[in-house]
Amino acid sequence: MDVGFVGLGVMGLPMARHLQQAGHRLHLWARRPQSVAPFAGSDAVVHDSPAALAAATEVAFTVVTASADVEQLALGAEGLIHGARPGWVHVDMSTIAPASARRIAAALEARGAAMLDAPVSGGAQGAQDATLAIMVGGSADVLERLSPLLACLGRTIVHVGGSGAGQVAKACNQMIMVAAIEACAEAMHLANAHGVDVAAVRSALLGGSAASRVLEVMGERMVRRDFAAGIESRLHHKDFGILMGEAARLGAPLPIAAQVWQQLNALMAGGGARDDTSALLRVLEATSRA
Repeated sequence: MDVGFVGLGVMGLPMARHLQQAGHRLHLWARRPQSVAPFAGSDAVVHDSPAALAAATEVAFTVVTASADVEQLALGAEGLIHGARPGWVHVDMSTIAPASARRIAAALEARGAAMLDAPVSGGAQGAQDATLAIMVGGSADVLERLSPLLACLGRTIVHVGGSGAGQVAKACNQMIMVAAIEACAEAMHLANAHGVDVAAVRSALLGGSAASRVLEVMGERMVRRDFAAGIESRLHHKDFGILMGEAARLGAPLPIAAQVWQQLNALMAGGGARDDTSALLRVLEATSRA
């Protein structure tokens, strides 16, 4: 297939490569020309606008940062919608507000095109290994048609419901995951306050009912005090902004998420936006010193 891809960052670059390696012809657009450099010398086609990319493809994937970015990319003056036609599909794998996904889907449907909101979980390693968990909102028929493409990117593909439902599932995923990171940070902080070897505590916990992927990965980073970003904490902060906004709009109390949101706010205020989210440990340490 002729497949478009926009968003060649830490997640998007390996995802685009998987699609190319599966035999699909890539069509690319990027705000920064250097982003497409890894595909120089291949049969990938670089376009001068999202609209031109859409006109040349059957489906286009996007992996960018925020709701406003996706809406501009899809619906802006030179957006994907201007190259869309009946049967064309936009698969957005960003993490954005459910309402944004629904607006884009409705605009595309008016032209006979379609959208799947298909955010992912698994991080950069999952993108590299093509083992992402993909949460999909939109038409089940469109998903079935594009499932061979999604299978190039992820191991678990779940149709959650209509437009926006994939983003709701991703918000729930982020809520649980980042709360678990905060819990790990608090556990490591308590162990350290007692003067107990935090590495030994982590090893003990991994053998019991507290064991989790978050404790395995993030706990190790806390033990080693390696806060170089796997995923920058500013992105989790952005995701919590979305889910807390949804909670306020719906009148749905999220007391634990609200506490984690405040810890993320403190991490941002302390200059940790580009650090890994495991740096939530530093927020606790700074509070203790104060």
